Amino acid sequence: MIVWLNGAYGAGKTTVAHELVDLLPGGMLCEPELIGTGLRCMLPKERLAQIDDYQQLPSWRRLVAETAAALLTEVEGPLIIPMTLLRQEYRDEIFGALAARRIPVHHVLLHADETILRARMEQRAYTEGGLDRVRCQEQLPAYRTALGWLGEDAHTVDTSGLTPRQTAERVAGALNEGAGSLDIVQTPEPTAETVAAGVLLFDEQERILLVDPTYKPGWEFPGGVVEPGEAPASAGIREVAEELGLQLHTGPRLLVADWEPPKPPAYGGLRLLFDGGCLSRDEVRRLLLPAAELRAWRFVTEEQAAGLLPPAHLERLKGALRARESGHPLYLEAGAPVGDGISRAAG
Repeated sequence: MIVWLNGAYGAGKTTVAHELVDLLPGGMLCEPELIGTGLRCMLPKERLAQIDDYQQLPSWRRLVAETAAALLTEVEGPLIIPMTLLRQEYRDEIFGALAARRIPVHHVLLHADETILRARMEQRAYTEGGLDRVRCQEQLPAYRTALGWLGEDAHTVDTSGLTPRQTAERVAGALNEGAGSLDIVQTPEPTAETVAAGVLLFDEQERILLVDPTYKPGWEFPGGVVEPGEAPASAGIREVAEELGLQLHTGPRLLVADWEPPKPPAYGGLRLLFDGGCLSRDEVRRLLLPAAELRAWRFVTEEQAAGLLPPAHLERLKGALRARESGHPLYLEAGAPVGDGISRAAG
């Protein structure tokens, strides 16, 4: 088990984590900042010049999950991780990777009013000398913005007026009652190339339905990996039913077959997009959201999708919309059309 202590600088995460190690049998401290320090020593200065914070490094986010998983092979845990995590897409990436390894996560937010946080920063700057007080205070607006999703995702413990020991005792008591437990779909990481089937669904204004998974960053098309022995179109129908509670009455029509090249650590594979048709207003009203898998859904225009989808997914969408308009499927490689072999064959 992992206990992730979140909060702004000054909330007392590290101090409380040390106290919590004493209160939870088998507890062990894991410091992701050490991973960031190591990456700063190893990565070339040209790469480091491109970022403001090591959390922006995909390697840091991946190593946090892999390091935690590795440590739990050495000790029974729980593993206590005191780390500020204010970007929801980073939360999804790290917690989703832990869920894929069947590692349960308890997310706890240590909160204090901004005036108290600023006072603690001033005190530490005075006693420690080397503290970058300005940078710590610049984090506060981001924390304020993140409180909306943090309050829904984590169990909150107000540290105002509490000693670190008292805070740790409250956290331990809440954990004993199961507080902060995250229900995230356990999607195993691929070990080879995969075939995935996505389904494009439209509203009456011809906008595209996108979903926001809780187990990986960014927005996506409804769909998922095709299981062994399963037909891709059937996989798309199954995923739409599981994710949105929507039963497609007719088989979806293929729009795009896109070969995604391997890009370590990803394996790539074949990505298919099907046309699931237009949803009626009644169908839209009945759409569901399984909390363990999806956070939200929304209908977007192609222009709006450009601000939500990764570049490869956006190119796939553009190809699918072209194919839908022409009535012929397209074959893509890395999002780029390759001749018109499939469209001719299908026609």
